[in-house]
This record gives sequence, structure tokens and C-alpha cells, in this order.
Amino acid sequence: MEIRELARAKWPEQLLEIPQPPEKLWVRGALPPRDTKLLTVVGSRALSRYGQEACQMLIGGLAGYPISVVSGLALGADACAHKAALAAGLHTIAVPGSGLDDSVIGPRTNLGLAKDILARGGALVSEHEPQHVAHPHDFPARNRIMVGLADAVLVIEAGEKSGTLITARLAADYNRELLCVPHRISDPHAFGPHLFLRLGAALVTEPLHILEALRVTPRTASEPSAAPDRLEGAEVIIWDMLEEPRTRDEILRGGSAAAGELLTALISLELRGLIREEFGAWHRI
Repeated sequence: MEIRELARAKWPEQLLEIPQPPEKLWVRGALPPRDTKLLTVVGSRALSRYGQEACQMLIGGLAGYPISVVSGLALGADACAHKAALAAGLHTIAVPGSGLDDSVIGPRTNLGLAKDILARGGALVSEHEPQHVAHPHDFPARNRIMVGLADAVLVIEAGEKSGTLITARLAADYNRELLCVPHRISDPHAFGPHLFLRLGAALVTEPLHILEALRVTPRTASEPSAAPDRLEGAEVIIWDMLEEPRTRDEILRGGSAAAGELLTALISLELRGLIREEFGAWHRI
């Protein structure tokens, strides 16, 4: 996919507000619409099982909302955030420390993830020339871009010497909302989140807390709507599943019918004006 230098007039507006904005911005893929809220997710590269489950649950609960998940394509929390966003049908932006050419993207184990992000309509962003090889000092510098893009920054976990602490401090410097996931008292991954919670960061234990921080209005619960007449087979299965919005993958995995039947039924319901897809999730109309 083509790598292009983005004209400054097309940059996300909040990135221009930071003290040291990049001189250039290279993009591969598609940035989200301007009214999309950007949630930057950071955390340990040695992500714990608890951190992984928290990340998946919180981001999965944002399905269907106009939110893009920003992270750094690194191992651990970054990769978990990107994958959770893709699973939820959300847009996601990766900001590697390198340029955006396949030959330099790292870690190499996440090159496939970078390609998945592009294939699903997401974007890769860098301030470096396309074939720039990342050096250690490039990663703290790229973190300012991740925070600069953000409307809010979510800290999953961070040990006492974690680089995530620097990124979280940037959120305060850039006047971004800082959100933290709580941990057990004795957990070494708790140092960063608990430190920032004491300093006034917002506690996050459910997706609703993220929506509140991003100023996104949650969907209100409504009375279950009666099933339309003339639904058959897999159409009934999908209609029942959509009491709550669900992604295409959730429908295909959770439906008690063959994937081909479910896809056909999904198209049929859409053509009849009974359901629609918004921000990666299918809803009843």
C-alpha cells in the first residue's frame, strides 16, 4: 500500500497543538474521519494475562462507536490494543518507531499485524522517511506523536521502570485525559496505573468510563423490538443476536448456522432495511 507524505492541512488537528510537532508526517493506509475520537493505549511490553484481558474487554466494549485506537505496534499492550480494535471492528492507527516501508517495520513479528491493520482500513503513521530504521531514541520521540494524536490516553499497566510512565506524563503535559486500569496492590505491573490514579488520573473498569472521558454519548437501552414478519432460518438467528450491536466476526462466530448462511442472511436483512453497519458493528434499525 502506498506511503505518502501528508499535507499539513490534513493532519489531525490535535497533533498540531503539541510543543514539538513533527516536521513531516508519513501515512500508509486511511486515517479516520475528523470527528472520530482517538484513544491512545499504552502499557507493558511484557503484558500480563490480567492486562491482556482488561485490554480486550475495554476495547471490545467500544464496538460500534466512532473511536479509533492508537498504539505503537510494539509487543505486549500495543499489539493487544491493535488486535482488540480489529476484533471489535474499530479503526486503529499504529505509530512505529521506524519508517513505514515493510523492510523496516518492527518488531518483525508484528509485520503481519501491520498488514492486517492496513487490510482492515486502518493506518500506519510516522514522522520518519519510509525506509528509516528505528534507533532506541526514536521510540520516546514517537510516543509524543501517539499522545499528541489522542483525545485520551489509556494506561493498561506499567512497572516501576517502564517507558510507559514517560508516555503517561506526556498526557498531562499535553492536557490529554489520562485513564488507568487498577491492579492488585502487590502486582508489580500496578506501579504506573496506581501512581497516576493517586495523582488524579481517571479510574477505568468498564468501557463506559472510556466513553465518558472521550465525551461519546453511550447508546441508551431500548425496549426489545419485535421481530419483523417473514424472517427465516439464519435471519432469525442474526436478528436475535442483534439485541446488542455486534461485529461481523461476532455474528459469524456466535451464530448457530453455517458461515455462508449467516453472510447471506446478513446481506438480506441489510437490503431489506432492517439492519445496518456503523463503525464496525451491526445494529437493528
